[in-house]
Amino acid sequence: MNLQDKKEYKSNFKNELDKFADKLEKYVSTDNGDWSIKGFIDVYKNIYTISSDTKIVSKILEIHIFPQILQFADSIGYKIILAEKQNWYPDLTFIHKKDEEVKFAVDIKTTFRRNDKTAGFTLGSHGGYFKERDKDKNIQFPYNQYTGHYCLGVIYTRTDLSEDLSETEIYQVQELQEEYENPNKKVGEREVTTVKNLKSITSVIKDFDFFAAEKWKIASDKQGSGNTANIGSIFDIADLKNENGIFSQLGEEWFDEYWINHGSATLIRNGKPVKITTLKDFLEFKGKTDLWEKIVARTSKKKMK
Repeated sequence: MNLQDKKEYKSNFKNELDKFADKLEKYVSTDNGDWSIKGFIDVYKNIYTISSDTKIVSKILEIHIFPQILQFADSIGYKIILAEKQNWYPDLTFIHKKDEEVKFAVDIKTTFRRNDKTAGFTLGSHGGYFKERDKDKNIQFPYNQYTGHYCLGVIYTRTDLSEDLSETEIYQVQELQEEYENPNKKVGEREVTTVKNLKSITSVIKDFDFFAAEKWKIASDKQGSGNTANIGSIFDIADLKNENGIFSQLGEEWFDEYWINHGSATLIRNGKPVKITTLKDFLEFKGKTDLWEKIVARTSKKKMK
């Protein structure tokens, strides 16, 4: 595939993904912005609420929007391959129906707002398949076979800040009951609360923001979690939605080279070796201090000094 064709495929795919993301809020929300998922239901029509634990919410959100994703892919001429194993990258591989050389990696990234302005994700590994781009270990196809790498981001507000599963409730809803049914007042030792309708049950999350972004454009120069080799995103929500990450003015090549070398490249400073873990240091190491002014700082209106 030549460079011009690649740019055209990427531009078209991103435009369609943007339009799709704009539609998803209405699909998952009630009129007042609450999540339309209220919990799980059993054969006795008991509604079991879920906790706001991020892993639980993320998985259910993925299941909730998956039918829409399938429909979207088909509508733009792509088929989808799911990651064969849970920890493989990416969540979704979009493959063009008429040209299977055209592949896009799409990861679904969900997180809650830390406050009105900040949220953050991990963006996948910077080891393994990221470094060995012609290998297929822990990745659906080798990294360099993908035309582009994207995130479908979901940011929400948690209604219930507790992640304790013991805090979940059991409800029976009058509008779901038949006249002849005798509602249970307990399930095991747990009380069952009767409510008039499903909307009476508080949703654990609300106020969704969906957006699409190319992965390198929302990356930071910091790892995303603990000691694991994950790329962290920027945190400013406006910058996430506008793809205004630290590398966004430098280009994808600098993102790739920085993260391939993160923590292994060494800079000599004042006669002592220093592991490179910031983009500013990496540009100094490469003799490109003239590019410091292109480093986008944490907030969109500032530049690195």
